[in-house]
Amino acid sequence: QVQLVESGGGLVQAGGSLRLSCAASGRTFSAYDMGWFRQAPGKERDLVALSWSGGQTSYGDSVRGRFTIARDNAKTTLYLQMNSLKPEDTAVYFCAARIRYGLGSRDPKDYDYWGQGTQVTVSS
Repeated sequence: QVQLVESGGGLVQAGGSLRLSCAASGRTFSAYDMGWFRQAPGKERDLVALSWSGGQTSYGDSVRGRFTIARDNAKTTLYLQMNSLKPEDTAVYFCAARIRYGLGSRDPKDYDYWGQGTQVTVSS
């Protein structure tokens, strides 16, 4: 069992920044692929950023260059630094974890554990 709790969401103006955190409980955090996904009203849940268990990172096309994902295995915490925010970034942001059984995945359907989500709203 893995529990994930997101925090750090809120309301910001376009061009501003937010830092999201995902606190994880459970065993073998360092062996999990971790990721951030987001879902806007009427839209599919899609990839924001991934942190592979081996240390590599990957980003969705719409956030690459603006967002940075990082993990602290000792603190079992995942972070997402979001800069240069745009109104189209408005969504509920979810932290997710996946046991690495085989190849890594960018598909949210392949992730095993999810947080409750945190709302990010970008105005103007």
